[in-house]
Amino acid sequence: MLRVRVPSVTPTFLLFPSFHRMHAWWSPDDSVSFLEAELLRAFPGRSLRRLAPGFLGIDEVPEAGMLPMAFAGQALPNAEAVAVPSIRVMAEALAQRILEQFPDDAPWRMDVTPCFGQGSAGEHRCALIDEAVVEILRKRRRSRLRTRLTAPGPVVPNESWLQLLLTSQESAVLSVAPSPVAHAWRSGLVPFPLGRIPVAVDKAAPSRAFAKLVESEFRLGARIQAGETVVDLGACPGSWTYVAVRRGARVTSVDRTELREDLMRNPNVTFHRGDAFSFQPSAPVDWLVCDVIAAPDRSIGLAIDWVRKGWARRFVVTIKFKGVEEYPKLDRLKLELAPLCSEFRLARLCANKNEASVIGSCPLPDAGRQ
Repeated sequence: MLRVRVPSVTPTFLLFPSFHRMHAWWSPDDSVSFLEAELLRAFPGRSLRRLAPGFLGIDEVPEAGMLPMAFAGQALPNAEAVAVPSIRVMAEALAQRILEQFPDDAPWRMDVTPCFGQGSAGEHRCALIDEAVVEILRKRRRSRLRTRLTAPGPVVPNESWLQLLLTSQESAVLSVAPSPVAHAWRSGLVPFPLGRIPVAVDKAAPSRAFAKLVESEFRLGARIQAGETVVDLGACPGSWTYVAVRRGARVTSVDRTELREDLMRNPNVTFHRGDAFSFQPSAPVDWLVCDVIAAPDRSIGLAIDWVRKGWARRFVVTIKFKGVEEYPKLDRLKLELAPLCSEFRLARLCANKNEASVIGSCPLPDAGRQ
């Protein structure tokens, strides 16, 4: 992999205007080098900067319609490296940003999270900053607290985001995304600290792979519903079919090997013995879900083909890799699939291993796109 020296950014004092603001992404330690390569491919010739360990930024990136970075845990639009001189000073500055930049009577989120040290390092300091911001808003404009969002959920069009990620006791990366910037970046914004979505647990599922579908639904902001139609390609042993039928959906499960016995008996499951890549639905379905073991090019081509032909309204497809040298193949999805979608996500899930997942919604035409 080509290694490029990435210059660092000196933190600025927050109460003064920042003269070096950019768009940034955070990635866990085991993915930083892959994120760096992905950014350099996405923005050739742009200056790549390191705000702090795990944080990479790009100057002068357009905000509208920003595509997700597969190896980023969290997106940070309008980011800057800032100093944290004290809890009170930090809280005053954050409250000022909220009051001056976020629209009145509109939903907003604030996430103050540590990303340094081990264990609970920095958590107490973050909690104190959050509490101090709330106290300032309560005194100056109590109505703002009524519109703060704390429960996880998809980014809505009028939503604003503030993220303060402490990189040490005295420094942080700050991202302020007033409406409509946050919605334009929704494909990369995850409403959990550092984008770490808790991995679902269900011991009754055929395998732990079910957690990938649950996480993908959360990222998309849509869940399989009762009465919907689902095609599950490469379904055996049946974990994704299991999720769908528990929700009351009707599932066509395609594989050369049968599913777990209880799923084979389920009246809402139609088992089709055959090849996942040659299967064609008799009519468009609500969901295509696919966790088949195959080369990346085949799974990528399958996702693009189903969307182009209008065979599914929503999709979740896992892209499995043999080695890191195959990761750049994901770029094809951004170029060919994303323009066909109303919602598009591409991520290395918290429940993924050496995989990535492409997730999306697209208009379902009366006739397929031939």
